[in-house]
Parts: sequence; structure tokens; C-alpha cells
Amino acid sequence: MSTLTSSAHPHADHGHTPFLQHHFREMSQQFDAAKIGMWLFLVTEVLLFGGLFVGYGIMHARHPEAFMAAHHHLDRTLGALNTVVLLISSFTMVMSVWAAQTDRKKLLILFLLLTLMCAGVFMVVKYFEYSHKFHEGLLPGKYYSHKGDTVPGQFMFFSFYFMMTGLHGIHVLAGMVAITWLLVRAIKGHFSSEYYSPVEITGLYWHLVDLIWIYLFPLMYLIS
Repeated sequence: MSTLTSSAHPHADHGHTPFLQHHFREMSQQFDAAKIGMWLFLVTEVLLFGGLFVGYGIMHARHPEAFMAAHHHLDRTLGALNTVVLLISSFTMVMSVWAAQTDRKKLLILFLLLTLMCAGVFMVVKYFEYSHKFHEGLLPGKYYSHKGDTVPGQFMFFSFYFMMTGLHGIHVLAGMVAITWLLVRAIKGHFSSEYYSPVEITGLYWHLVDLIWIYLFPLMYLIS
């Protein structure tokens, strides 16, 4: 067993943590590199969603009546519930990083599990919201078939709604996969005060996902 471990992690033979990659001299250097990489990725995400926000703003300014009428089909209560759920998940993610930094394995597992549950609740609520839109024909572009509209052009609002909330939902699912991976590793005892960079890096990603929703909620649900 010890032979297998040494073979899999050559640094362990020299008294280094087995999680230090061979091309880094020390853990702090590895952590800084990972953090810079994540920040660069987050910048690209901000640019992506920033472009969508600008497009939404332009179309809203050109067709204010259609956007105003269309947003009444959204359920503010469910939108507010999802906002609260994601804010709670941000807090539990922060606590996960703290637990990893202070060698609290059980708390780390608990807070990661809570974060994952919050993400699951968000997706379940989103499923019910989407189901209602599909049932009512409140769909993007040529698929829009809602009856009884007094204001034309509402399909434009739902084109942005499904594009932006759908893309955000994909990011939530990606975050759930990452958190599940962290949870499995936390159960195996991989994280400690000496090695917690995956938890913090994933936390940065998760906070951006939450932040994007903080902008999406008033933009879509609280137009009036």
C-alpha cells in the first residue's frame, strides 16, 4: 500500500504534500497559479453575461411595452425564493472554505452538502418555472404560442429569459458537479489547512454564479 502511495505521489517521498504538482516548488505557488487561472476564467464569464445584459437592455429600451407585459408572466415569489436559496448557498460555501482552512473535516462535509442541497433546490424551482412557461406557450422566438396577448412582441422577452436563465442554470449544474467532487474528496480527507485550494477556487466560481442571479432577478422579475 505504501509503495502504491509513493508511486502515485512522488513528492510524498520527499516529505512534501502529495497534492503538490511536480511543476510547482511550493503549495503557495500552486495556490496562486490556480487562483489567477480562476480569476481569468471569471473575467471571461463576466464578459459573456455582460454582453447578454447589454443586448437585453437595448431590446428592452426599444420595446418597453412588450417587456413590461411579458414579465408579468413570471412568478416573483419563486424568483425571490431562488434568490434567498442562492444567498444561503453563498454563505455555506464561505463556511466550507473556512472549515477547510481550519481543519474541520465534519463541518466541511456539512457545509458542502448544504451548498449542494441549496443548488438542488434552485434547480427544482427552476424546473417548475420552466414547466409553466412551456405549458402556457411562453417560449422564445417562433415557438411563442401564448394566447390572449394584448401587447405584441413578448416573445423577445422570453428569448432573453430562456437564454440568460438557461445559461445561468448550466453554470449552476456545473457548480453542482464541482461541489460533488469536493464533497467526495472531503469525505476522503483530502483537504486541510495546508491544502484547500480546490475548495476556495470552486467557492470563487460559485459566488460569481450567485452574483449573476442577483442581477438576473430584478432585471427579469422586477421590471416595473
